[in-house]
Amino acid sequence: MSARIGVLALQGDTREHLAALGAAGAEPLTVRRRAELDSVDALVIPGGESTTMSHLLREFDLLEPLRARLADGMPAYGSCAGMILLASEILDAGAAGREATPLKAIDMTVRRNAFGRQVDSFEEDLEFGGLDSGVHAVFIRAPWAERVGPGVEVLASAAGHAVAVRQGRTLATAFHPEMTGDRRVHALFVEMVEGRA
Repeated sequence: MSARIGVLALQGDTREHLAALGAAGAEPLTVRRRAELDSVDALVIPGGESTTMSHLLREFDLLEPLRARLADGMPAYGSCAGMILLASEILDAGAAGREATPLKAIDMTVRRNAFGRQVDSFEEDLEFGGLDSGVHAVFIRAPWAERVGPGVEVLASAAGHAVAVRQGRTLATAFHPEMTGDRRVHALFVEMVEGRA
């Protein structure tokens, strides 16, 4: 039976992740409500705007239930804004009252918009640990990890900083693999969820 993997569908590039997960053999579902969160085996937090996503998590009463599921070991994958939210600490978190809120699923300190503004977006080929060849990475107002804890595996780096990490069954990338047609990062996550990686 396929893993039921939700994609947080409050804001961001939900459709692309749903397609990538389906292509990787999972049963993808959108998550906007508590009952939907409770029904999935794992969750993808897509790219988007981390302060807006944090605000919407509070508005939809999902913030604390999501933190609880993550603390209980639910696998998760975050790309770009999702990487920011999965961190234990966020630098440059945003204006008071509209900050990005850390979910504390990966022991790392992440800097928002570390590579610059929208006009500084770029693409780069990266070596990616656990995959048989490198990935073509699309960075859009991307973060990086300035610090990773001892239990965090760095899978890829750019500009001297970690841009893909794994801790247990939680995965994060500063870039957007869902935008390239390369489904290997999503396939790796599905294998992690199913206990095969």
